[in-house]
Amino acid sequence: MSMLVVGMSHQSAPVALLERLSMDDTVRNDTCEVLVSKPSLSEAMIVSTCNRLEVYTVTNSFHTGVQDVVKVLAGNSGVDEDELRGYLYVRYADAAAEHLLTVTAGLDSMVVGEQQIIGQVRTAYQLAAEQGAVGPRIHALAQSALHTGKRVHSETDIDEAGSSMVSFAFDQAMMAMGAVDLKGKTALVLGAGAMSSLAATQAGRLGIDKLIIANRTFDRAERLAGHAHEAGVHAEAIEFHRRTAVLDDVDVVISATGAQEFTLTKQDIPAGHNLMIIDLSLPRDIDNAVAELDNVTLINIERLSHSLDAADTEVAGGADPQVAARAIVREELEAYSSAQRVREIVPAVAALRRRAADVVECELGRLQQKSPDLTDEQIGDVSQALKRVVDKLLHEPTVRAKKLAANSGTVSHETALQELFGLQLEGSGVSVDVKELPENLDASVSGKDV
Repeated sequence: MSMLVVGMSHQSAPVALLERLSMDDTVRNDTCEVLVSKPSLSEAMIVSTCNRLEVYTVTNSFHTGVQDVVKVLAGNSGVDEDELRGYLYVRYADAAAEHLLTVTAGLDSMVVGEQQIIGQVRTAYQLAAEQGAVGPRIHALAQSALHTGKRVHSETDIDEAGSSMVSFAFDQAMMAMGAVDLKGKTALVLGAGAMSSLAATQAGRLGIDKLIIANRTFDRAERLAGHAHEAGVHAEAIEFHRRTAVLDDVDVVISATGAQEFTLTKQDIPAGHNLMIIDLSLPRDIDNAVAELDNVTLINIERLSHSLDAADTEVAGGADPQVAARAIVREELEAYSSAQRVREIVPAVAALRRRAADVVECELGRLQQKSPDLTDEQIGDVSQALKRVVDKLLHEPTVRAKKLAANSGTVSHETALQELFGLQLEGSGVSVDVKELPENLDASVSGKDV
């Protein structure tokens, strides 16, 4: 049984396709139930956000497991299987575990370092657990991923990466406008993901009078508008197709959708209306041709990101929080993988001990048949002696087997008995660190004879 993830994200699929596969809580619960009913799948958890849809499962067959997941996704969304396969990615075993740890750390997000994904993974785990779709493997992986995400955000500065990009863009916009704040102005925010949320928050800090939120999925626009209300900023949500209709009423446009097509083009801009447009998407959301209009100023983060990177490097003395974050992911992945390898050998160790106990009972039965005059006390003494012998014989290999599994998961056939029972056989080779060898070795003892 191994972990399997089948999914797509903003990096592999267009937003329109992601929206077709998006699942609310009810659909997620129903889908988890369908997944675990498949003979090839025993556990399931679904992470569904505006930027990704990922199905984590435990499978007994890689190919069958992938096919079952794809069929379920196609059935849910109505998207043809062949079309889905063109955008889906697959990770298996340790690669699946590494992927979830990387995602939860914010390293695979549109806004690198964003923290919303931790809550989204936690919600996915809780929903799947309540549905009874979570078993020991997904439980262990989810807990490891959540722990990794917390470590990354508490031990590195990666969470400042996205907010610094937004702040940088707004600083450039304020300079271009010759203003120090956005008081008395209205902003149209296109998108409702992590970057749009950061932009709405930054606009609120700058005193924006009103926010208009437009997103392809209307309830997500409403959710972001609700968050703005809670922060004391007047906001309303509109359908995405109405975005051009409100341009006459806004002073600032902020776009962060990650869409495959432009959210605004030159033809969409009202004649003579002054607009500050901030494009926070990579690749860009706004057609560069809008900057040709005299009344429009375009701040394009695709161009400014190089300046931001240089500024960050200068301030941080060359330190890169992503490097530190990935080091944490590697460390936590090794800890998780080691623990899983140890857990996987426990049934074998238990079976070995059960076999030993059966042998003891069998031999005691034979002894009683051959020596019926033995008293119960004598039989008891023999039984205790045999059990002590078995325990002492099996203690060393049990401990060493777990250690070997934790460290490497493998042991060669020729050294298996030596490794498991801690034996040193006469004539067997000894592994020595190079630094421990004498300085003046005769050339004749070099190579494999050393």
